[in-house]
Amino acid sequence: MSLDAADFLLAMNYFKSFWSYKFKKMALRYEVGLNIKTGDICWWNGPFPPGDMNDDMCFRDCLAMWLPTGECVETDMGYRASFPERVQCPPFEAPDRREMTARVRNRHETVNRRMKRWNILKAAYRHNLYDHQAVLGAVACMTQLTFENGEPLFEVEYND
Repeated sequence: MSLDAADFLLAMNYFKSFWSYKFKKMALRYEVGLNIKTGDICWWNGPFPPGDMNDDMCFRDCLAMWLPTGECVETDMGYRASFPERVQCPPFEAPDRREMTARVRNRHETVNRRMKRWNILKAAYRHNLYDHQAVLGAVACMTQLTFENGEPLFEVEYND
């Protein structure tokens, strides 16, 4: 699985826990996981307050505990503090795998961008915060359907 966290804007007054350094505004953070072989969205978790939880902390909070021994995820540099037996990111990857893993991470950024095309996540969210998780789940499902019905992701050749 490839794993990345994405922040989604909120329309609310300043509150330190929700401050996203990426946007310099309020946001919520979600972890999204893709099946490397197929590109399907197979995991999402959140919301997390970006001011309190970085990417690595989100991973340690949940998915790291569920991975079987020997199972790793492909990530970006935001996860470099995690233990190397669970994460393969640029500091830990073998030189002969760099191009392949970079392509996996690029595809993941494409998925994050496609999820943000849905206006409810593109614009600052102004509705009940307790509904945001359901909204993200619906957008993840609809984004997955677009992969299957007309806008497929680019292929990635991945050797274990």
